[in-house]
Amino acid sequence: MPDRSTIAAHLPYLRRYSRALTGSQEKGDAYVRAALEALVGGGAELDPDLGPRVGLYRLYQQVTGAAVSLDRGEGAALAETPEERLSGLSPVPRQALLLSVVEGFTFPQVGQILGVSGADAERFAQEAQAEIERDLATDVLVIEDEAIIAMDIADLTEELGHRVLAIARTRAEALEEAKRRRPGLVLADIQLADDSLGTDAVSDILKLFDVPVVFVTAFPERLLTGESLEPTHLVTKPFDRVALKATIAQALFFHRPRAAA
Repeated sequence: MPDRSTIAAHLPYLRRYSRALTGSQEKGDAYVRAALEALVGGGAELDPDLGPRVGLYRLYQQVTGAAVSLDRGEGAALAETPEERLSGLSPVPRQALLLSVVEGFTFPQVGQILGVSGADAERFAQEAQAEIERDLATDVLVIEDEAIIAMDIADLTEELGHRVLAIARTRAEALEEAKRRRPGLVLADIQLADDSLGTDAVSDILKLFDVPVVFVTAFPERLLTGESLEPTHLVTKPFDRVALKATIAQALFFHRPRAAA
């Protein structure tokens, strides 16, 4: 069995996982304590065939798995924070998604922790991602002056289950559409049809209401200057469809609404 210092090095990450999984610091820490007490008391053992970190997460799963699986968050449709959204996912897919994306385990390792095959672990994580995408379906404003690119972005966005409200070609059009329709997501280019800027259009919109934004641009260096508005989510043209889909999902999932003024 690994010594205490080896186990202790992994405990902060196990606590992070447990808190995200249960949606509660108090409950998450209590589950970690239960796993450690079982280890110290002889009620559970680390699997000698697994590395110390995988073995520790596997032990946690064995000791607390049943309780965690029953501990699904209520009111997922009303969730506003990433933590609340995670708690609303189906239990096993939620675990697979957190273990792979947040904790950085490979799918074979996730399978070892959950007691399933690596292929099943990957399938569970994909189910969780699809569940997130369904729950976060929203109305989208596309700000793009090139018609073919705009249609491609709109088609891709609708493939994810979102609704494209409008395609704006200028700063003025974007602001007018945002005022009239109040989108739940904005996808914006920088250079627009009348030499106005997508960054200015986004700035105008954000003064009206809070909304996640993804910039899709051939000029990322013009956004990453350390001055004025800088994007959290940016995709470079010509864009990869898989990358843009993933970025849209992340922008919606991790968006934290600002408190009302």
